[in-house]
Parts: sequence; C-alpha cells; structure tokens
Amino acid sequence: MRVAKRKQFLLRIDPEIWREIDRWAADEFRSVNGQIEFLLKRAVDLRRRQSGRPMGDGTLSEGPDATSSEAAEPAAASPDAGGDRPARGRGG
Repeated sequence: MRVAKRKQFLLRIDPEIWREIDRWAADEFRSVNGQIEFLLKRAVDLRRRQSGRPMGDGTLSEGPDATSSEAAEPAAASPDAGGDRPARGRGG
C-alpha cells in the first residue's frame, strides 16, 4: 500500500494563535500539525463549495466533521479572513 507524500514547509505563526490551536488540537485528540491540516482542508472545501468549483476526485475532507455546522463559520474557516494580505484583482 502506497502512502501519499506530504509537502513540508515552515510556518511562522503568532504565539497566541499557536497556543489556541494547541488547546483546540488537544480537545479533539489531534496533534497541532493534524489540527492545522484539518482546518486547512475544511477551509479549502468551503471555498470550493462557495465558488461552485468541482471537488476533483472527492473532497479533501476526512470524516463527518467537515460537513458539520462548524465548517460554515466564515471567520474560522475562510482562507480570505486574514487581513494582512493585500487584495488581488482578477484578470491581471
């Protein structure tokens, strides 16, 4: 059985956000890395659903948590919720 290789990257994160994710991950019996990946998958799934883009070979989500009402929280799940990124125009 072949296991999918995962992309590795460095993440710089505010210490308070790290502490909150650490507590949240412990509550859900996940590692911090697993919690961040879970949240990113939910955010990507939500963005795809909202934009009407196809999911490809299925969603990125794992398990029933991705379809819960929590996935619809825009502040927690939207990848565009961060305000430290400049707005991008479409088409050039």
